[in-house]
Amino acid sequence: MRPLRTAATGLAVAGAVAAAGAHVWARHVEIHLYTLREQVLEILPPGARTIRVLHISDIHLMPDQDRKLDFLRYLETLRPHLVIDTGDNIASAASVPVLAEAIAPLLRRPGAFVMGSNDMFEPAPKNPLRYFLPDPRPAGLTAARDPDLPTAELAARLSAHGWKDLTNARAVIELAGMQVRLVGVDDPHLDRDEMPAPDPEPAPEGRPVLHLGVAHAPYRRVLDGFVADGADLILAGHTHGGQLRLPGIGALVTNCDLPRSQARGLSHWNGVPLNVSAGIGASPYSNYRMFTPPEATLLTLRAARPDRGGED
Repeated sequence: MRPLRTAATGLAVAGAVAAAGAHVWARHVEIHLYTLREQVLEILPPGARTIRVLHISDIHLMPDQDRKLDFLRYLETLRPHLVIDTGDNIASAASVPVLAEAIAPLLRRPGAFVMGSNDMFEPAPKNPLRYFLPDPRPAGLTAARDPDLPTAELAARLSAHGWKDLTNARAVIELAGMQVRLVGVDDPHLDRDEMPAPDPEPAPEGRPVLHLGVAHAPYRRVLDGFVADGADLILAGHTHGGQLRLPGIGALVTNCDLPRSQARGLSHWNGVPLNVSAGIGASPYSNYRMFTPPEATLLTLRAARPDRGGED
């Protein structure tokens, strides 16, 4: 029996070493492997000029995260025509001015934003097993209450140079001879989403128009609302790409009712392109990633070819 015991002990030791290595990788390596994901979409009307849309999300910034701040500063070198921020920017009140300084050049470009729950409420430790429940939200999370983070200050900083606040609102941005019509909602994860009333102004004739739907958390009801509203492209975040993924399986959870297969990247929802950002950060109480590195997304939007209806 001794060889069997020796083998079992060896397997246990190997398992412990592998678990420790995975923890070190997720907590101290991959969480800092900031990545730019690039996609091309042929969804613009014929004759429209190509535009670059930078999609950022889930920064979860703490003021001392220097490598994350360096990545945020790098994003300006991409020279996007439009920036869309899908929320969860901060993880503490002290992060607001630090964030604003890091993305100052981006704030001077055309842009728009929605808020996530961590832009309103201080993060707290959570039981990770809760994410496997049918509804992972803690009791009382969606109750009406005032933010304990400086959300108003954050919104003022983000909109100081013209970014549009899409909190249950619509907005229009004139861009490169094109009109971008945006609709956004407050965080669906907190049940704060309210689809704005239809735009009373008709789309301009003779000019290209791009319709964007923007939300923090990609709940199905919200995606359905954007599709019904005529969105050409939907942008969201929140999922962190699952945060922990397994080879051959992918994301284990999405923290909403979005299918796990759509937890990150470009897919389609009822025929409309949907980009779910895996995000740039994570809560300081669960600051790790496995097989889903932090990311920003650069979407190059082009006019559809006459012989095709568009492609990913």
